Amino acid sequence: MKKSLMLFMALLLGFGFVFSSCVTTSTQVKPNENNFIAPKVTLESFMVPQYDGYWYYAKSVKPTKGKGDNRGALLPLTFLFNIENKNPYPVLLNGMTFTVVIDKEFELVTYNNDDEYWIPAGKTDQVRATTLITVRSALLSLLVTGGFKLKAKKISPWAALEGWWKGVPEGTTPVNLTGCSFSFSAGEVSKVYPYEMVAQ
Repeated sequence: MKKSLMLFMALLLGFGFVFSSCVTTSTQVKPNENNFIAPKVTLESFMVPQYDGYWYYAKSVKPTKGKGDNRGALLPLTFLFNIENKNPYPVLLNGMTFTVVIDKEFELVTYNNDDEYWIPAGKTDQVRATTLITVRSALLSLLVTGGFKLKAKKISPWAALEGWWKGVPEGTTPVNLTGCSFSFSAGEVSKVYPYEMVAQ
């Protein structure tokens, strides 16, 4: 009697699992072009993770150690993004790009990343991106693309660089992001969305 009852209960439990599995499968939403909702991307925070001051030395200067070259201080910038997925299914972030603009008009570095991050259904996740600018790379950028802007303002590139290297960590020099785009996919759906953001 007890064995029959146990067998009956086991069968009921098995049917319950099968039934619940069928219900879950039948109600699961599959991504398509009509139901895909663009994830919301916002900039949560911006920081300088490491700061070693402003300095530059030319190739002609003999260093205490190592080989001489045209070298300048580093300025790493870290951006933390919130990715809100309003879809009822997971969404894959598989590409992001943006350009860092210093002092509202000087583009100094462009960031590209094709790493993949899954954003759960109906959840908000965070993605961190770190760029690296050096005094040398910023100087070359200014001489090629932004020199005429500084010349019109009667500001030397060296004065501008020193001001930025001190002002960005202090929060007195504006940092913007332009040309922002984030790539998402779910199932056979792939989308690229543009965003504009202000860091400080």
